[in-house]
Amino acid sequence: MSTSTNARNAADNSRRPSAPSGVKSRVPSSRVAAKERPLSSGEVIPEDSASNPPHRRNASGTSKVNGGSGRFSEWQTGRVHLATRDNLQVRTRSPVKVPVRDEADDRIPSDLPSRQGSRPAERPAPAPRKEKKVLPPWTPQASLIPHTTAPLASRISIPTLSSLLSESLEPEPLKNLTADKQESAILEDLLFVFMGYEGQYIRYAEKYDPAQEKDRLAGPGFRILPGLDPSLRDLTTSVLKIATYYKAMEAFIEVQSREEFGAINHALCASISKLLKDYLVLIVQLEHQLLSNASFTLHLLHLHTLPTSHMMFQLYTLGQEILKKNALLEDDLDDSVDGFDDVDNILEQLREGGDLAPGSMSKKVCKGGNVLRLLTERLSFMSGDPAARTLLQTLLRDASRPYMAMLNEWLHHGGIKDPHGEFLIKEQQSIKREKLEEDYTDEYWEKRYTIRDNDVPPQLEGVKDKVLLAGKYLNVVRECGGVDVSKEVKDVPKSFDDPQFLDNVNSAYAHANSSLLNLLVTTHALGARLRSMKHYFFLDRSDFFTYFLDLSTSELKKPWRLVNVGKLQSLLDLVLRQPGTVAAQDPFKEDIKVQMNNVGLTQLVMRVVNVRGFDEMPAPDTEDRYRTPATKPATEEEDKMTGFEALEFKFSVPFPLSLVISSKTVFRYQILFRYLLSMRHLEGLLVNSWEDHNKVLSWTHKSGDPKLEMWKRRAWTLRARMLVFVQQTLYYCTSEVIEPNWQALMARVNGDNQDKNGRPGSQKVTRTVDELMEDHVDFLDTCLKECMLMNSKLLKIHSKLTSACQMFATYTSTLSRTLFTCSPSLAGKESHITHLTSTSHRHKTAAQIPDEMKIYDAKKLDNLTDMLGKYEYNFNHHLRLLLDALDYYAATETVALSRLCAVLGSATEGGGERKEF
Repeated sequence: MSTSTNARNAADNSRRPSAPSGVKSRVPSSRVAAKERPLSSGEVIPEDSASNPPHRRNASGTSKVNGGSGRFSEWQTGRVHLATRDNLQVRTRSPVKVPVRDEADDRIPSDLPSRQGSRPAERPAPAPRKEKKVLPPWTPQASLIPHTTAPLASRISIPTLSSLLSESLEPEPLKNLTADKQESAILEDLLFVFMGYEGQYIRYAEKYDPAQEKDRLAGPGFRILPGLDPSLRDLTTSVLKIATYYKAMEAFIEVQSREEFGAINHALCASISKLLKDYLVLIVQLEHQLLSNASFTLHLLHLHTLPTSHMMFQLYTLGQEILKKNALLEDDLDDSVDGFDDVDNILEQLREGGDLAPGSMSKKVCKGGNVLRLLTERLSFMSGDPAARTLLQTLLRDASRPYMAMLNEWLHHGGIKDPHGEFLIKEQQSIKREKLEEDYTDEYWEKRYTIRDNDVPPQLEGVKDKVLLAGKYLNVVRECGGVDVSKEVKDVPKSFDDPQFLDNVNSAYAHANSSLLNLLVTTHALGARLRSMKHYFFLDRSDFFTYFLDLSTSELKKPWRLVNVGKLQSLLDLVLRQPGTVAAQDPFKEDIKVQMNNVGLTQLVMRVVNVRGFDEMPAPDTEDRYRTPATKPATEEEDKMTGFEALEFKFSVPFPLSLVISSKTVFRYQILFRYLLSMRHLEGLLVNSWEDHNKVLSWTHKSGDPKLEMWKRRAWTLRARMLVFVQQTLYYCTSEVIEPNWQALMARVNGDNQDKNGRPGSQKVTRTVDELMEDHVDFLDTCLKECMLMNSKLLKIHSKLTSACQMFATYTSTLSRTLFTCSPSLAGKESHITHLTSTSHRHKTAAQIPDEMKIYDAKKLDNLTDMLGKYEYNFNHHLRLLLDALDYYAATETVALSRLCAVLGSATEGGGERKEF
């Protein structure tokens, strides 16, 4: 081969840009470089090559500098190898030797001195101009990027853009090539472009910047250099979108495989990466066709890439939707703004000493269940496309595997292995069981494990409650040592499309429920614990409590601040151990304690009903801890409350029974106990008043004054009506409300089925722990509602009635001495003691009459009459209001109130007292 031929071939090859770094160049058989051999004496190393020694690339892809051994094994990209029989010429593409001149400057012709007639020495020296306008050499290089948190990210740096290519390295214009050569050049370029690299005639769009993450995620646009045949341009444009999809999915894998996007995104990226490897295999096959098949055309390439183009389009649209959810392409305010919905997670992270990443409080990340939801919705939308359906099913199956691993761990072992916070169950690790020993609350049950409602996959939407309860049950059983949950469970489904997926959830839930229910009812004797609480809080078989009130009356009459709680506790312990009482055989009597509540019953219940509700009310012993000084009741109001009004019981419940008998349920028990205690105390006051009316001489002596006798009858009648009201209300609450509902609750606890008449049967029914907890709460709420404690209007009227009864009982008990002055026969002025038949009784009566009360005063009777009239009017008025309210709410809300309304109607007899009295 001649030297001119070699030079011409080198010039043609120099127009082609080198292959991007990191990609092995494809050389046809006609362009294979010569084997490595020593340089002959006739070969010349250009100056540019000598100053920049070539690099040798090792097996790992890194380059090594040839150390002057005189051998060149492989030239760096940017040089062209020309092989001949005799010599090897190496020519560089460096534009250093090409001077750049102004357009106004013309190249000086060789015959310039002769035409200008000047001496050759007068030619301008080109050296200074050459130093001013020399472009830097185009030296594309590749380097390795350090490791990132994305294991699937590429470690090769971005290649140099062709926009930085010097003019001397530009290829021959397309318009100068024939149609066949244009097609050949475009086919060769497309193989590079399909892998995301620029070709000689197909390059990135000017707006595309590979250094910007958003541009790489959106995918590059491509432009074709001018001069291409229109038909070839149309075909090329139609297949170029595959390169855009591929490059965008490469960037998607790099970004979404970072640590913060979770295991589901990592699995999805790994599945997409497998598909991209198959895509690269297709590129290799197309290259083989180009090199081996002379009839391979651009049209055939277009036909071969049509199925792959459809697959890449589905991947691309899926990736773009996920990126938009992550606000990596566009700001999606509806889905990205988190607000304060995740405050618990933020506080938990800060509590554990973690740092908040920038933007973690303002944007959500599409991960976990949201990714599976997006895949499922897209699969449903594309169900009519078989190819897209198969592709999306594969992606969903692969992406759901880590989620199913977390689900099986939770269902069968009660554990959460969720380092990225993408499982549908969220765990608050700061809430631990150890805290329940001191202050048993239901936070362990209600707040430690909760559902992320926005992150539930559609496949688990219908069974999410069962999933939550199954793991919670197993956690309780595991902490109590009831069942070994550490053994491995085999034959569990691995993906959502497994036909046994729902059966796995249902069977795990049934096993966990039966284990915990057996632990509560059998091992920890839940029924016996509830019966014990009934004795103490509902005063069932309360002979011991009557004895306790008799012993502690002197202490409970004091203001609640002055009550000695330790003394009351000692008296209660003494009573509970009294032989013959129901409490003496109770194994849980050590758990009952006495305490004082600084808030009155009516004020406390009104606050709960009107403001927060029973489910949000804290335990009374912790309520004052969170109250500011401005909201605390006044000292005078507190001092008016006696020990009877402030007394309540505290019942200690061990774990796991504290899940069923939680602080909220104990608070309901305390409300009912204080209400029943207030009615019992009021009944005792009226009974004491009745005893005074039947024992004290001023009440039993028949005076000659008819007005006084009529006043006594009116007082006795009012006292009797009040006593009927209190006794009937107390009977209604205990016998018609608490007892029937209690029997129904115990039937549910024991699992007994009931027939249509409400009688317990022998058949056992399947119960769940949460149903048992709901039944317990429903029982207490029903008792509170039917006892008028959940209606603010009824509560106010009832409170005024009981206050009037208490004031009247106290008032009539202090009238014994006043009646002496109102009775002419007992007063000293008109004493008729001598008319008494019995001498001994006469001396006793005289001894009972104080000296200051022996003076008759007729005006005091008028005052007593006016005062009694006020009590009668007050009681009658509020009783009528209560009956009207009971009648209304019995028809609209609670039917059981109609029974109380009918019973209390008897207390209205004689309510219309004569005004002349």
